[in-house]
Amino acid sequence: MKSKAVIVFGFTALIIQGCKEQKIKEGDDIIIGAGQMPDMASDRHGNFSLVYGTGDSIMYSSSSDQGKTFSAPDLIAVLPGLAASHMRGPQIASGINGVSIIAVNNAGNIFSYNNEDSGKWSQAARVNDVDTVAKEQLMDLGADGQNFFAVWLDLRDKHNEIYGAGSSDGGKTWSKNRLIYASPDTTVCECCKPSVVIKGSKVYVMFRNWLHGNRDLYLIESSDSGNTFGEAKKLGNDSWALDGCPMAGGGLAINDKGTPETVWLRKSTIYTCQPGQPETAIGQGRNCTIESVDGKNIYAWTENGEVVILNPQHEKKVLGKGSMPVIKSINNEQVLCIWENENQIHSGIVSF
Repeated sequence: MKSKAVIVFGFTALIIQGCKEQKIKEGDDIIIGAGQMPDMASDRHGNFSLVYGTGDSIMYSSSSDQGKTFSAPDLIAVLPGLAASHMRGPQIASGINGVSIIAVNNAGNIFSYNNEDSGKWSQAARVNDVDTVAKEQLMDLGADGQNFFAVWLDLRDKHNEIYGAGSSDGGKTWSKNRLIYASPDTTVCECCKPSVVIKGSKVYVMFRNWLHGNRDLYLIESSDSGNTFGEAKKLGNDSWALDGCPMAGGGLAINDKGTPETVWLRKSTIYTCQPGQPETAIGQGRNCTIESVDGKNIYAWTENGEVVILNPQHEKKVLGKGSMPVIKSINNEQVLCIWENENQIHSGIVSF
């Protein structure tokens, strides 16, 4: 049975610190199922695919009507020791022939699962080529066309480094693992999730570094589908000196001109910038993410236990209680947001 969803939220306007905040009424979202750590992908036909974890089960749901309804959750696989909490959970990306999912267990092994047009899920293939090296369980997955690329925090050299692997067959098989970045100060930040996006032959990876005592976000780029990477470049002008891990990754997207757009946390403030440009503060909170559509950026994050969206008109819309939002564009005027609250996966559509 499919759940019904409200297509466009109704808002109650409030004025807060010069920014018009709009409060979504209770009940204007739908609950897809019980679980944690959702991730979402969209394809060229406007379909949405959703993955999340519950216990050791990897669950999947999809929408073929622009996010208005979602299918009943389907069990992809049971992965004993599945990591599905604290920014650690299954990741999903959509390619030209279907979707691929990666999931990691507590031992530190990453597995991929594929769903092609037939609708059947393939058996798991292992992504990491050295056993139990992804013990931090922090990873991401990107795709464009038939090419997929996975990134993760890797401990094969005893200290956390950024590693990756590519797939040219839609995620069925994976390349030899590649070292993307190793910090000259021993380790990258130990508990922050990396991000990856692909556009043609370009692969962009964002991660939180630990360099000279600072926990700053860096971006590194490949122009040959992830075979080699250039120099890692710091994002923003200021730095965050911190003796400890903030447990906050960030969000990464590609705009309509092919330029990376980033959003990330420093102290308690959410910042955004393009590479090489000064950062701009856009709010207070955690768990930030970004979507770029038609030359406009839309952001989502968690603030005071609620999920908020900042639209291109600088209006902040509060969706309700929850955390770990993910947003994808439906069209040039709407985004679909997925988030979790009290072990339930929520979905809502926001117009801007």
